Amino acid sequence: MTAPLVIRVKDRDNVAVAVHDLETGIEVMPGVLTRDPIPQAHKVALVDIPKGGEIIRYGVVLGYAKHDIACGSWINEHMLDLPQSPSVEHMEYGTHIVPMEELPTPPRTTWMGYKNAVGPAGTRNILGVVTTVQCAAGVVNKAVQKIKQELLPKYPHVDDVVAVNHPYGCGVAINAPLAVIPIRAVRNLIRHPNFGGQIMLVGLGCEKLTYERLLEPDEINAENCLTLQECKGHDAMMKALMDMAERKLQRLNQRRREALPLSELVVG
Repeated sequence: MTAPLVIRVKDRDNVAVAVHDLETGIEVMPGVLTRDPIPQAHKVALVDIPKGGEIIRYGVVLGYAKHDIACGSWINEHMLDLPQSPSVEHMEYGTHIVPMEELPTPPRTTWMGYKNAVGPAGTRNILGVVTTVQCAAGVVNKAVQKIKQELLPKYPHVDDVVAVNHPYGCGVAINAPLAVIPIRAVRNLIRHPNFGGQIMLVGLGCEKLTYERLLEPDEINAENCLTLQECKGHDAMMKALMDMAERKLQRLNQRRREALPLSELVVG
């Protein structure tokens, strides 16, 4: 069977997506010849679309044609009038919930993942080193390089070590109403399913974004938190980070994939 040149996601779609770059004059579907070169992953019109007509992909309206579009034409963002985005303050959610009995039977009901004590399972087994403030990023980045070179090879069941940095935490209005958004994001990253519940949070010592804002009270201890200003110099910082990472890697290395229900898998 010849591989398709385009992919039409839903039957009601009036456009299809090019699998790879297409030249002019290629028949991508019966009766549909490309009128323009179509770049890979871009849309080609499957029917004549009048000015103001709907552009439908994934079964939903992406926008409206600014002018008549002939069948086989390349459709790009400059050819569409986009619908007005709804206000996020009053946006409805959960408006297209399909009843369980109407869902198709999945070809598989389990997957191989890393089970966590709390929350969904992980798809990988990673040590995440999270900073409280951008001022700690340089030291943490250097430490992660060293950990990956010197420690990670000793723990074959751990997939990777990553630094989670962010441009926040120093001299900010920490109690401002919208400060809850970046703080919430960092809190959630610390608990990423792929990090296996092993908290390694590195602070500087003078930031506004303190451990108390990111961790639960029982999580704030020397096992999970490392303050760089308490170390006497660069070498002491590196040793403290390496020692802490090794303890975390030893625990992560004991984890193994296991068959888990699809309800344990979060895709996002």
